[in-house]
Amino acid sequence: MQYTATYQSPIGGILLAADDIGLTGLWFEGGKYYAEGLDLEHEEKWLPVFDTAKKWLDIYFSGREPDFMPPMHMIGSPFRLSIWKLLVQIPYGRTISYGELAKMAAREKGIASMSPQAVGGAVGHNRISILIPCHRVIGANGSLTGYAGGVDKKERLLLLENVDMEKLFVPSKGTAL
Repeated sequence: MQYTATYQSPIGGILLAADDIGLTGLWFEGGKYYAEGLDLEHEEKWLPVFDTAKKWLDIYFSGREPDFMPPMHMIGSPFRLSIWKLLVQIPYGRTISYGELAKMAAREKGIASMSPQAVGGAVGHNRISILIPCHRVIGANGSLTGYAGGVDKKERLLLLENVDMEKLFVPSKGTAL
């Protein structure tokens, strides 16, 4: 059984979901894949894991890096899980490109290469945004593309982390805006 709660962040409402193991979802309201993976039958109920998540988010949105993680229960295909585990390794305040992430994933699997587009698909379907920092993945040319929560939110999250935005930009057109 999954349970839900809401969190009001400075950049928009967030739906939290959890089961008995940990957080299963964290989605910005109105996001491209909002509530993807949430059980049709779920209950709105405040759980202790939501206290931990709220504390983490409060610290994060105050402009500081939290020094703990709420328990998470990542649910997805083996490929997506492997990519999401790599996302957690991207340091606070840093970015990497989809291509760099694809190279990391290929090394993990012991293969020569992996498609950045396939990796991008897994990044885009990350169900626990912010804590699994998919917002830190950018286009090879510095474009802030491909954030299911909205490119405006991706930009705000990176600014919050004091990322050097000088060479980054919001693309004027594209399929991943």
